[in-house]
Amino acid sequence: MKHWKPLFIENSKVPIWLSKFAPIEIGAITAGPVVFSRGKISESTRRHETIHFQQYLETLFIGFLLLYVWYFLGACIKYGFTRKSYLKIKFEQEAHANDKDVHYLNTRKRYCWLKYTI
Repeated sequence: MKHWKPLFIENSKVPIWLSKFAPIEIGAITAGPVVFSRGKISESTRRHETIHFQQYLETLFIGFLLLYVWYFLGACIKYGFTRKSYLKIKFEQEAHANDKDVHYLNTRKRYCWLKYTI
């Protein structure tokens, strides 16, 4: 499957600023069609963030943000404001499970993140 790729911006302060409000240390973050990274971005992180970009496209951008917060709040109720809550977000589960697979983006089925549970 042909997939679009986001614009990658390395050596950005955005992940540093956002880490102050998150239960994790953010190394890179996808904001719509742009990925901001603290430093040089690895191939694995490129795949991870490109998976998020595909999720943005599937949910028409605003849907991703709303669902991300919804899934995170659901996980926080269950696990507290922790790294585990972040890892239980459906979008993160798909991205973490497949960011090492160099072929995943070429074979990925749309809406694959729906199969994961909080």
